[in-house]
Amino acid sequence: MRQRSSYGWLELVIGILLSVLGIYSFFRPVDYLTTLIVIYGIAALVTGIADIVFYCKMERHIGFAPTISLATGVLGVMAGLVLMVHPGAGRWAIGLFFPLWFIAHCISRLTHLSVVRLIAGTTFYVFDMIINILGIILGVLMLLTPQVTLLSMNLVIGFYLLLLGIDCIIEACTKLGAR
Repeated sequence: MRQRSSYGWLELVIGILLSVLGIYSFFRPVDYLTTLIVIYGIAALVTGIADIVFYCKMERHIGFAPTISLATGVLGVMAGLVLMVHPGAGRWAIGLFFPLWFIAHCISRLTHLSVVRLIAGTTFYVFDMIINILGIILGVLMLLTPQVTLLSMNLVIGFYLLLLGIDCIIEACTKLGAR
């Protein structure tokens, strides 16, 4: 019987990608928009696929949570494809799809908290809950003020992506992604 690694490699790759995107947002504020639209599109596509993979793996084992993961995965893939195929529409898409993606992804992650607490412990449970509640608040604020979102996007989204990346890396290292 083959022994599995204790790391969740998909979560680790997503965490590193999101952390790098967050840091890039801080240091390239002048010409970040077009480049970041494509890069964020790739990130949305990858996390959307990860949510769909989670749904496929967990649909039999837990109740309502995987269905939300499927919906957020589809939204992530759609947002990613829109941003990668037509970066010019990305400014409009960022104002609409990214807040919806943040909200849906954070709700999906919040529905997994009972499993997180059992596997990763209380500390990661609290950290994960705080990060995802902040993501929902950020998503709502982005929907309410799209002009401010476009002006401060590199800082706000960069900070959130960095936190989300750290969250995914911690998740990968706590054997949560390994099954």
